[in-house]
Amino acid sequence: MTARAESVARPPALRADLATVRVLVRRAANEILRVPGAAIPGVLAPTIFFVGLTAVFSGLTALRGFDTDTYQSFIVPISLLQGAGFTGAAAGVNLARDIEQGWFDRLLVSPAPRPVLLAGMVASASLRSLIPATFLLAIGFAIGVGWPGLDGLVLALAFVMATGAVAACWGVMIALRFRTQSAAPLMQSGMFVLVLTTTAYAPLDVLQGWLADIARLNPLTQVVEAIRSGFVTGSVSWADAGQGALAVAALLAVLGAIALYQLNRTGRR
Repeated sequence: MTARAESVARPPALRADLATVRVLVRRAANEILRVPGAAIPGVLAPTIFFVGLTAVFSGLTALRGFDTDTYQSFIVPISLLQGAGFTGAAAGVNLARDIEQGWFDRLLVSPAPRPVLLAGMVASASLRSLIPATFLLAIGFAIGVGWPGLDGLVLALAFVMATGAVAACWGVMIALRFRTQSAAPLMQSGMFVLVLTTTAYAPLDVLQGWLADIARLNPLTQVVEAIRSGFVTGSVSWADAGQGALAVAALLAVLGAIALYQLNRTGRR
C-alpha cells in the first residue's frame, strides 16, 4: 500500500493522534541528544548493580534450588528491569520539570486528547528503556551471561519496554500529584522497591519469611521469571512468558488508568 493510500485509509483524527505521539517521542529523543549526561545515571546504575552483585553473591548458586551455575545469568533480568524502571521514572521527572516551567500547560490547551498525551510520554519512556538494556547486555555477555536464544532476547527486550511503560505511568502519576521535581526520589524508589521485592537474589523456594511472601504476591515476579528462563536455560518458557505478559498488562492497565484519571483532572479543577 502506498503512503498516499495509507493516508486516505486512516481517519484524520487518528493521523493527528499518531503525529502527536511521534512528536512527543521525538522530543524525548532530542533531550537525550542535547543533554546526554542526563541519561548516564540510568544507564550506569543498573550495570554497576549487576557487576557488583555478581562479584559478591556468585557463590549462591551452590545452594540447593538454583538451577544455574552462572549467577550473572540469574541476576541479569533484575538489572534489565531496574534500567527500565529508572528510565520510566525519568519520564515523570521530565513531566514535573515541564509542569514547573509552564510548558505542560501548552499541551493541556492543545487539541490533543489527554490519552494521546499520556501515550506519547509512555511510548517515549518505553523506547528509551532499550538504551540501558543494550549497554547492560553488552557488558553481561562479555562477562559470562548465557545466550538466551534470539526468541529469549526479543522477549526480554519486549518485557523491558513494557516495564518502562509501567514505570512511566507511575512517574506520571507522582508528577501530576506533586507537580514538582522534588518528588523524583519517590518516582525512582517506587519502581526500585517493586523490582527488588521479586525473586531478585534467589529462587522463590530459597527465599524465606516476609520477602518470600511479598515475592509471591508481587506481579513483577512473573516478569522476572519469564525473562530469566531464557538466560538460565537457553530456551524460553512460554508458560512463564504468558504469565509475565498478563502480569505486566495488569500493572500497565491499573497504573495507566490512574495516570489518565489524574491527567484528565489536571487543569479542570
